[in-house]
Amino acid sequence: MATLAAEPALTLDDLDVSRLDEWLEHRAILPKFAKLRRHGPLHWCPESRFGPYWSVVTHAAIMEVEGRPDLFSSRWDLGGITIADRNPEREEPEMPMFIAMDRPQHTGQRRTVAPAFTPAEMQRHAPNIRRRTAELLDSLPEGEVFDWVDRVSIELTTGMLAILFDFPWEDRRLLTMWSDTATDFQAIDDDEANRRRWEILFEMAAYFTRLWQERADAPPRPDLISIMAHSPATRNMSPQEFLGNLVLLIVGGNDTTRNTMSGAVMAQNLWPENWQRMMDDPALIENGVAELIRWQTPLAHMRRTALADVELHGQTIRAGDKVVMWYLSANRDESIFPDGDVFMPWRANARRHLAFGFGIHRCVGARLAELQIGILLEEMQQRRMRVELAGEPTRVYSNFVHGFRKLPVRVSRG
Repeated sequence: MATLAAEPALTLDDLDVSRLDEWLEHRAILPKFAKLRRHGPLHWCPESRFGPYWSVVTHAAIMEVEGRPDLFSSRWDLGGITIADRNPEREEPEMPMFIAMDRPQHTGQRRTVAPAFTPAEMQRHAPNIRRRTAELLDSLPEGEVFDWVDRVSIELTTGMLAILFDFPWEDRRLLTMWSDTATDFQAIDDDEANRRRWEILFEMAAYFTRLWQERADAPPRPDLISIMAHSPATRNMSPQEFLGNLVLLIVGGNDTTRNTMSGAVMAQNLWPENWQRMMDDPALIENGVAELIRWQTPLAHMRRTALADVELHGQTIRAGDKVVMWYLSANRDESIFPDGDVFMPWRANARRHLAFGFGIHRCVGARLAELQIGILLEEMQQRRMRVELAGEPTRVYSNFVHGFRKLPVRVSRG
């Protein structure tokens, strides 16, 4: 009787899923994660561009880590939420933000902004989101090549951010530039790029400080700046905390939704029959939104730092170890999402995805992201819009933001 050969042991190349060149090319990343999952839920990578780290690659294991925030810390002064550590040789300001804090500091600051994302607020925003989306789609040229990222994904998400901040409309594209700058992994190895990055972030802080002072001197309003300026938990933030929370809200409100909107084009072109099934049956769109977010996973990972030695799935994680939860891998975990590389808008458990995280750090703006993406799909469906790739996509140079810089397309209707 024939027996299956054991899979070869993992090499350092297998273990290091952080390599930015592979994320830029993208072809190797998903197979590497699949191989790691076959070997187990946790893996120690002893050396990489980002130092040694644990990879957590399965759905259940990530939920365990996320569910123990008192053991696995998000604190910015211990390393924060990304695999990249601060360079100790550079004199850079700290940038604390509430997603990179533990309780109780995290709780108070998150609670301050949460009212901006309630179901009632979503209902209030929905008509405006639909109007802007419809106008934008109707303005797209038919049959001509254009960049979907710039014309659609960025314009819709940046406009929404401007509304949330009550930000000057004519300057709204600054929000996109600031978001891209804040998450620029190319600045990690380039001192000049890093210097320019901080110049831009300080310009952002100066701009928002002016808006903050205006809102602090006026009666409270429902925009995020006014909310933070008047809340006891945030009105006395240090300049560093102010900068950090601005970056969090801008990146969280921009990159995640924007890259899922771009991912919709990729899903339509890679799985045209499945996409068309959703377009032919609008009842599938609500579930299709969750499936699209799972399939794209716009933020590929979150990092934690172990506060004490702990045994997890037969592995010993030591105090101080870097623990990287790869959401992109968990959202393709075969035990939860069979054929996870396939976009299937009818997938029964699509909402079990971890793209928004889990536990106390689950994305505060998840409802707004789902609303914006859902309205985009509904308006595309009403116009019978087909979006055809007209060239190779340009991906973001990052293992944190999982998305696109450019996406050349042609559209047709009817």
